[in-house]
This record gives sequence, structure tokens and C-alpha cells, in this order.
Amino acid sequence: MKINVGVVFGGRSVENEISVITANQAIQAMDREKYAITPIYITKTGKWYSGDALLNVENYRDTKKLLSMCEEVYMRPVYGDTNLYRANRKLFQKESVIKLDVILPALHGTNCEDGTFQGIMEFSGIPYTGCNTLASANGMDKVTMKMILKECGIPVIDYRWFSDKEWDDKKENTISKIEELGYPVIVKPANSGSSVGIRAAHNREELLDAVDYAISFTSRIIVEKYVQKLKEVNCSVLGNYYECQASVCEVPVRSGEILSYQDKYMNGGGKQSQGMRSTVREIPANLPETSTKFIQQAACDTFRALDCDGVARIDFIIDEATDKIFVNEINTIPGSLSFYLWEYSGMNFSQLIDRLIEIAFRRKQDAGFKAVNYGENIFATKVANGAKMGGKMGGKLGK
Repeated sequence: MKINVGVVFGGRSVENEISVITANQAIQAMDREKYAITPIYITKTGKWYSGDALLNVENYRDTKKLLSMCEEVYMRPVYGDTNLYRANRKLFQKESVIKLDVILPALHGTNCEDGTFQGIMEFSGIPYTGCNTLASANGMDKVTMKMILKECGIPVIDYRWFSDKEWDDKKENTISKIEELGYPVIVKPANSGSSVGIRAAHNREELLDAVDYAISFTSRIIVEKYVQKLKEVNCSVLGNYYECQASVCEVPVRSGEILSYQDKYMNGGGKQSQGMRSTVREIPANLPETSTKFIQQAACDTFRALDCDGVARIDFIIDEATDKIFVNEINTIPGSLSFYLWEYSGMNFSQLIDRLIEIAFRRKQDAGFKAVNYGENIFATKVANGAKMGGKMGGKLGK
């Protein structure tokens, strides 16, 4: 029997469209002899839809028309219930559309890649590919991620962070802390991806504009020392927290000071965007062997430190003035699932999907051996019996 795979994409995220491309690429690569595929699109307003019309990227030019050809669906957050249900069931229709065996999230950005969706999957108990809730949340938030990596001895660029409220209430003090880094700096929303909301600042005036721009996307901001003579290098990791492998490295080609959204997704020579496949890149990266090995090891160390599963892409910065290498960030659901890096590493996209689903089932199996019930019912004990317990608790609560 085929494995029923729900491929979930879209979402309440500024990266909704990029997610559609990633999902489309993954679905095209999946072996139809092994898998029965159910596409599930989450709109920008948070509604879920399914239908064959979602499989044609051209249909997304007119979203209203597209959704009219699809069926609104949902999943219940009840453990053990892995059915996909109709939101508007007609007379004599079955309540469920299909019972899913595994979910492949092809979601990017806030409200999608940050553990939010993964938490829903944990509630239902369905296996899903990629990082768990904790790893997704820590990987998405650049502040938390850098704190963890720094504690683990993994090199990160010097930074400062603050909230939008601090910026409003303690602006001068916050600016002073930032300026300890020295200009230029890079200003980023702490939890966005695809280079959205990022700007360089070479003086205080540019800093004010860059922070105001970043705040329009998120409540937490991170500012990093800008490495002026830099080379950006990416490396993907596949596996889980105890066993993983690194891909070849790549150098994405940027058109300006930072690798922009346009560099990543809109440099396909005028053709329709192919996601991260559209990026102009040097692959494998032309690096000294020692640098390549350091990056691959640091990528695996980062993957393990954040308790990752599945496939991720770790982005590095090389300071060419000092030859120092820093981890910039991790993408726990990378654009195009980084399949292009694994193709150069000897694994095609179809094989990558197989491996991701295998890891998802293995994690679910391993979780089944962990205790979720202590085995004692405190309400059945003498200490907790009847009014005696109620009196004690009531007394404490009343104080």
C-alpha cells in the first residue's frame, strides 16, 4: 500500500509564495509508486484547502479562483486522529477526506517554520518531516539561536538585540549599545527568513530607518556587526540529533551588501521563480579544504546543538580579512529543501524525500518508547483523599 503523505505549504507568512514553490518541487520529486500525495495549502488568512488545482503553480496567479476549485479542510488537535476533514461537508459526503500517514511541511517563515505548525502535529500525533517544535522555534529566532550556539562554543558574529518596546521607551540607551559594535551594522527582524526586513546601516540615520523597517515585521530585533569583506557560504545537513551528515558547500552570489530576496528567488534570467533554485551560486564552493571541513563540521554541530531532524541549511559568513568563519543562521525548512545541495552530494531529490519520511517515522517510533504517564494517580492516594486535599489546596489558594 502507498503511504499517504500530506504536503502542507503556504501559511500566514511573508514567505507564502516561496513555500508554494518548495512544495511544488517536492511533490514533483516524490515517487508516485510509493506515495499518495494530498496537497494542503494554508492561505494568508490561515484557512486550509486541498485539491488537485493546487498542483499547478500557474493557478496561484488568481488565488480567489484557485480556492474556488478546492475544498476547505482541517485537522483536529486530538492525539491519534490523523484524518483530514471537510470543513463544509455536503449531504452524503464522508466527513474525512483521507487518513494521512505522515506530513511533509514545506512551510517557510513566521507562523509556519517557527514551531507553531509543528506543535499542531504533535497534538495529533502524526509523524512529520523536519525539526520538532523546540528546534523549529529556536532555529527561527536569531537571538535565541545565537545564544545557544555561543554557549556551545560555535562561532557567531558579535550582536545586540532588543524589543520594539525598548526601542520606543529607551531609544538612546539602545542606540548606545548598538554603536558599541561600531558601524556598519546589519539590522534584522529576529524571526523572519528569506532576507525579508534586513538592511545595512552605516551611520545613525541609516540605523534609525533600518530599525523602524525591521520593527514593521517583528517585535524582536537583532543587530550584528557587519563584516565588510565577507563571503557567504551555505551547507545543508541531513539526519537527526545523534546521526547526521553535511552536504557540499555553496557560495550564493549577491548583487549588493546583503543577499536579498531578489538574489535568492528572482534571478532566474526572467523565468518564473524556481525558489532557491533561482539563486546564482558557485557550487561546490571554491574553498580551501580546511575551510570546507570546518564549515561542514560546524554545520553538523549546529544541527545537533539545536536538536534538529530532517534537512536544514546552515548559512555561514567568512570574514576574508581575518579568515574567521561564523555561523550566520539556520533554516530549519530551507527553500527548495536544499535539494540542489544534495544533488551535488550524490542524492537526488526523490531520494532526499524518501530519507526525510524515513526519519519522520523513526522519530515517531523512538518517541513511543518514552514515558508520557508517570503511572500514579495522585487523586487515588490517601494524601489526596477527599476534603482533606481540598481543604489544604483551598487554604493555600486562598492565602
